[in-house]
Amino acid sequence: MNLEQLKQRFIPYSSLRYTTEAFIDYAIDECSPKYNYALIGPGVSQNPNQPVSLREPHGFQLGGVSMPHGKTNPPHMHFTCEVFMCFRGDWRVMWGFNPDEKHTILSEGDVISVPTWIYRAFRNVGVDDGFLFSGLGRDDTGGILWGPWTIEKARDAGVYLTEDYRMIDTRRGDVLSSDLRLLEPMTADEISILDDWAPERMQNRVVRFSELRWSSQALLDSVIPGHGSQMAPVVGLGMDQGRGVIPPVANAHGMSIEWLRIPAGGQVGMHRIGQKQAMVLKKGQVRLEVQADDALFSQQMMGSATAWDSFAIPADHWRSLHNEGSHEALILLLTSGDEKKNIEWSTEIIEKAAALGWAMDANGCTAPKYFVDRAQR
Repeated sequence: MNLEQLKQRFIPYSSLRYTTEAFIDYAIDECSPKYNYALIGPGVSQNPNQPVSLREPHGFQLGGVSMPHGKTNPPHMHFTCEVFMCFRGDWRVMWGFNPDEKHTILSEGDVISVPTWIYRAFRNVGVDDGFLFSGLGRDDTGGILWGPWTIEKARDAGVYLTEDYRMIDTRRGDVLSSDLRLLEPMTADEISILDDWAPERMQNRVVRFSELRWSSQALLDSVIPGHGSQMAPVVGLGMDQGRGVIPPVANAHGMSIEWLRIPAGGQVGMHRIGQKQAMVLKKGQVRLEVQADDALFSQQMMGSATAWDSFAIPADHWRSLHNEGSHEALILLLTSGDEKKNIEWSTEIIEKAAALGWAMDANGCTAPKYFVDRAQR
């Protein structure tokens, strides 16, 4: 990609546009207003006017949601995994409803991966401007199936959903003609045979920020003075080059998710991977550099208490990250694919790490160079 194409992949938080009418729940008082954002991927909105920052397929969808305290996103079901990443506030995530609701609370930095084929809902129980980023696996998620309560309440308010997922709002003059086939919700019997996830089982899919397993040897260049980054896995097999890394949530999602933190003045040196990657800057000031076809592209990014810049890094492009702030930078990485991501480091990084006694073994993991050399004699 050239410089101009790379510029289009920067998604500053200030540029995000939302709709409050992405789904039929906008007609339900308990659920409105809800601000739906679509950052990366085709999206799953039932509103054809949903603004999307970057529609390019990435193997996953990245979106966001915010709503005032006490408002609820009602029960719905997805056919690919849905991951909620709490960036601000406190959120009550509910699931089950067959017959009883179960729930857990997410706070800042916490992540939950909700399994496929179960109903889920969430409510803002914190500050009015709380924010959840959401990741849905795959380019084609199979859409969204609303629970009976949602469909019934929307109809009571005059909003209907057809079998081909068009919203008909009779309050605005839309005609509910006799030939329209309305979407029928699942019956109680159909819901009763869905998986019933006990709270103890679901807790294995909640990754608390306070319990992250950080590694200072996750990246080859971490040992180089002036670098010093650390990583913590969350979902799937990501970039972590440690030999013993086991992600807290390991099943296939179509993407991996991990946290990266870079100390003040530190960096992640020039490298590339073969997958598309989205980065969301949770905290700090970072300069991203990407080698374009015509020059070196540079982008300043910011992360604060209420605003988080994002960037969609194309596959097979050399990139580096530089913390230019006076405090630690914290980045959430979403990378396409269920496979372990193999990192190709620049020659300079490999040589500097080797001078400090570190190398990559045949499995792409960091290791003492002495033992790697002995095996290759």
